[in-house]
Amino acid sequence: MNKHRALIGELISEALAVAIIILIGDSAAAMITLYDPSPYAQAYWGVCIAWGLGVTMAIYVTGSVSGTHANPAVTLALALYRGFPKSKVLPYWIAQVVGGFIGAALVLQLYHPVIDAYNALHHVTREAGGAAGVFFTHPGEHVSVMHAFWDEVILTGMLLLGIFAITDEFNEVAPKANSSALMVGLLVAAIGASAGYLEAWALNPARDFGPRLLAFVAGWDQSAFPSPGAYWWVPIAAPLLGGVLGAGLYQIAVKPYLPSGRNRKAADQDAEIGA
Repeated sequence: MNKHRALIGELISEALAVAIIILIGDSAAAMITLYDPSPYAQAYWGVCIAWGLGVTMAIYVTGSVSGTHANPAVTLALALYRGFPKSKVLPYWIAQVVGGFIGAALVLQLYHPVIDAYNALHHVTREAGGAAGVFFTHPGEHVSVMHAFWDEVILTGMLLLGIFAITDEFNEVAPKANSSALMVGLLVAAIGASAGYLEAWALNPARDFGPRLLAFVAGWDQSAFPSPGAYWWVPIAAPLLGGVLGAGLYQIAVKPYLPSGRNRKAADQDAEIGA
């Protein structure tokens, strides 16, 4: 398989991975937003599990092809710290956003009659933001735009710290083989369960930007871009920064002190002395 064909397969894989995550996750958001009483009204953990299992399923479907970054913040961190080719970063980002758009389009196909009924019942329009929370994130109660920015930096940092630990082959207590996909999904769910009400825990520029683009062209207009408070940039910039910081923390504060890391360093020093 030549490099060009392999790259095409990786980009299709990344788009498919994000589409799976959005199809499952935004559908869960639709269940909690559009129905009264919501099936998740007293069981928010169910929404978090749905998002987490969406991530797990995406990894199982596409992991052998592209590694299932499924998140521009993950791609950037891997390029900076784990040797992922920098020439692939932008193509991966584009594929991930395309996947978010496609996933949101599928959710709109599933739920558009319910969305229209919900908006009519509540006397709101798409342009006014009716049911916008099905597709993209926004600050919760008492949360300002800048507070949300730093929230997302911290939460995405936690995500990448966990992902780097879970996927480090030299971390002897990390889950092995296929169980790592479940652990990453549970990490996403745990972050949502502990902080999701702050601003819907985007953690992923493609998770927000792709569906936001779909919503913009589907009638949500200014409620999507620039959105109230010009919020649209926060779920893009904050996860990218947070991912770099969280992954960097793992590389600096944990990885050098792993037993296997110490053994490799000692072996290298012995080799230098012997030479």
